[in-house]
Amino acid sequence: MMKILATMPFTEDDKKYLEGIARGCEFLYKDMKSVDENDVKDIDIILGNVSPAVVSVAPGLKWLQTNSAGVDPYCKEGVLSEGTILTSASGAYDTSVSEWMVTVSFMLARKSDLYMRHQVERTWQLEGKVLSVEDSTTLVLGLGSIGKHYARKMHALGSYVIGVTRTQHDEKPDFVDELTTVEHLDELIPRADYVAMVLPGTAENVDIIDAKRLGLMKETAFLINAGRGNAVDNMALNEALCEGRIGGAALDVTSPEPLPVDHPLWDAPRCIITPHIAGQFFLAKTFRNIVKITGENLQKYLSGDIAGMKNRIDTKKGY
Repeated sequence: MMKILATMPFTEDDKKYLEGIARGCEFLYKDMKSVDENDVKDIDIILGNVSPAVVSVAPGLKWLQTNSAGVDPYCKEGVLSEGTILTSASGAYDTSVSEWMVTVSFMLARKSDLYMRHQVERTWQLEGKVLSVEDSTTLVLGLGSIGKHYARKMHALGSYVIGVTRTQHDEKPDFVDELTTVEHLDELIPRADYVAMVLPGTAENVDIIDAKRLGLMKETAFLINAGRGNAVDNMALNEALCEGRIGGAALDVTSPEPLPVDHPLWDAPRCIITPHIAGQFFLAKTFRNIVKITGENLQKYLSGDIAGMKNRIDTKKGY
């Protein structure tokens, strides 16, 4: 009999669904923030994002299913034992995050951020010329599940989409006009009206957008980051915004998080900052997707179909 620790905010119906799949297994339901070492001593399966420090002292853990698309904290050395299966919730957040990205794409182009400030200040002030998503060029850096959803939406709106991946892919999606790899990034950035990032938290992605690459952007171009905060050199971004060297930015992720109250980016011109809310569980569909992925993977795991499990992670690559 396997013991399963479930830390996601499952409803009673969710619990019945999972228990129906895992008949004969023992379930322990606990809030993820309150899980400690005693809770994982004899646990075989964890469903949810438990602290990596606690996961690292779970001696019999065979499989961890996260409720997040990103899994980099669990890929660090010493967190998971060799042979422990790691699966993510990749795909669950596609609608929510990609719609946030489209929202800020329009806000930046139409200067909605400026007009919202004017409204708060009760100022009737015109901000002049605007840009259009239609006929723009969108560079999507990180063409995973979320990146593809954003690319599809921008393409449907009339933007020319360039997808950038770490390794070359044989098949190009119809909604991507060009598909290339990261070594060509410096050639592509000057062409883009939007540089949109949905990158995993791997070491090679840290500061991938630095002062040099910010300097390659058009003065009218916008940077959008919905992946990892440390993928952008935020101090260099602040300088670029303050000096008017790029058109603006929208950040749902920062480094560090939360962004300190005295960080200069709060006051940087044309910088939209949201507190990592593009994903989360605020859209009901997101958690329903997570429950479905979790249930399907639980069924596969218990039936011995390990190869058929969704979103299996190579912990050495981090994705």
